[in-house]
Amino acid sequence: MATNASPLHPYWPRHLKLDNFVPNDCPTWYLLAGLFSISGLLVVTTWLLSSHAAIIPLGTWRRLSLCWFAVCGFIHMVIEGWFSLYHKDLLGDKAILSQLWKEYARGDSRYILNDTFMICMETITAFLWGPLSIWAVVTFLRQQPLRFVLQLVISIGQIYGDLLYFLTEYRDGFQHGELGHPLYFWFYFVFLNALWLVIPGILVLDSVMQLTHAQSQLDAKATKAKRKQN
Repeated sequence: MATNASPLHPYWPRHLKLDNFVPNDCPTWYLLAGLFSISGLLVVTTWLLSSHAAIIPLGTWRRLSLCWFAVCGFIHMVIEGWFSLYHKDLLGDKAILSQLWKEYARGDSRYILNDTFMICMETITAFLWGPLSIWAVVTFLRQQPLRFVLQLVISIGQIYGDLLYFLTEYRDGFQHGELGHPLYFWFYFVFLNALWLVIPGILVLDSVMQLTHAQSQLDAKATKAKRKQN
């Protein structure tokens, strides 16, 4: 009598055949605790650094934005950089970052399917937005004129990539994860990625306001100088 064998993996769609899949030996709580502990340590370190290393005192909002860019630099360059370099080996690999990606892929299996969009998007994120995020921290600490331009460029890039991430999965019918699952869908797929829409959106508005103000002052000075010449 024929029977339907259950897939030997936790990913969606359930009919996926993943012959080289090796289950994680690290529990979910361990992987998430490690990720959020390192991120928290970076926030605390950057917060303290922004108080002692800044040329001029920075306000609370500005210091929090530097903490954000520091965490972005870590996630983009280290975690997403790992995916960019080793995406072909994730399924069978037991390195801690590979296990982290296999855990996240329970909310979006495109990460273990060598999806072309994911590889391209994550490579750009890792090798462009990651280093630029660290540079942004430095420019704000040193009060360099380029700081709000960097903030604007990085934030727009993050929003653009995140929108494509959501829209491509929407177009695929949300088939790469268990729709509605509290952890894998709502937390992994929706909440964690929505952060890169909300926070960069706020930073885009902040950049526009700062750059508009700077341009207004420059225009006012130019107008004043021209009046004096006349």
